[in-house]
Amino acid sequence: MDPDDLQLLETVGAETEVAAGRVLIEPGQHGAGLYVILAGTVLIEAPERTRELGPGAVIGERALLSADGTRTARVRTITDVRVLAVGRIEFEQLCTDDDEFARRVADAAD
Repeated sequence: MDPDDLQLLETVGAETEVAAGRVLIEPGQHGAGLYVILAGTVLIEAPERTRELGPGAVIGERALLSADGTRTARVRTITDVRVLAVGRIEFEQLCTDDDEFARRVADAAD
């Protein structure tokens, strides 16, 4: 993720720690926000593939960018992780302030 965009997210987000083996996101849930992984590793179990992601990865953004706002993957922590949690309202405000912000976050997540 671009350092400037990460700094923007840090102004509206909150850091939190999550223990290994916990579920952060469940498919079918309403997307209330997104996470940026700051430390540790998560496992993404999506219909199209399963993969591990670490520091700098953005997760949960699809639900914020989709029309129905529903989660599409399960995300579990493999190790203890530290994440930056950003709520939907705060994310939408950043997107309103900068027309390209959502695209950059989506690009960073891929």
